[in-house]
Amino acid sequence: MLIAYHNGQFLPLAETRISVLDRGFLFAEAVYEVTAVIDGRLIDSASHLARLERSAAAIGLSLPLSTGQIEAAQKELAARNGLQEGLIYLQLTRGADSGRDFLPSPGLEPTLVMFTQAKRFLDSPAVQSGIAVVTTPDLRWARRDIKSVGLLAQAMAKQIAAEASAQEAWMVEDGFVTEGASSTAFLVTDEGIITRAYSQAVLAGCTGSAITALAEESGLTVVHRPFTVAEAVGAREAFITSASTLCQSVVRIDGRIIGNGSPGPIATRLRELYIDFARRTAV
Repeated sequence: MLIAYHNGQFLPLAETRISVLDRGFLFAEAVYEVTAVIDGRLIDSASHLARLERSAAAIGLSLPLSTGQIEAAQKELAARNGLQEGLIYLQLTRGADSGRDFLPSPGLEPTLVMFTQAKRFLDSPAVQSGIAVVTTPDLRWARRDIKSVGLLAQAMAKQIAAEASAQEAWMVEDGFVTEGASSTAFLVTDEGIITRAYSQAVLAGCTGSAITALAEESGLTVVHRPFTVAEAVGAREAFITSASTLCQSVVRIDGRIIGNGSPGPIATRLRELYIDFARRTAV
């Protein structure tokens, strides 16, 4: 029986009840985070909580608990569910109102929910095989730096990927790749490791930031700039980063093989470095 967290209570997931008047449900007026768990401990927790604070502040939403209290609740939630490897999903909404109106009533109590999901990602078969990516127009709103639960465009992109037997979609705007539907996009070329600079056009990835720092510490060149689909197809390697995939090689883009069609040495090494970092710094 899975245990969830809801506004200070730990209770069976099946018994969790959220009002239909919650503004997260009615307006997607909510932000979220996904934190990886390895060996029963939280990975890169401080980065995820800092991003949660930024996202909440961007929509004028105060955290109902301190980040330390949220982290403690996440640890307890993982322990109650016996989670050794997987994810903790957190969602914070403006709260439930007395009716449906675009303007919220003053003094609403935020809704904070969390639940766990067991997921095998350390030795996933995709680590050895690599994944396929398809490209699709980026249909999202302009404030992509806010980790909003308004994920309709990303869900549509994921469906396009699934219909093409791919595991991720890279969204394209003005001829350039912005990011994956649920990941940060990277290339490896003679120029170095290429990834887009963080701005309002993309989400600042916690895993991507950590891997970028690890790459630079290892003496690798990281170039922050946009890249085209044509550049991606011609790259030596491509990979994605996210809390749920860590660092995952991309071996096909729109059906075209990248490099030799197998996970490349740079992405493979960065994955190893990240897992070592994750285990050393887990809480």
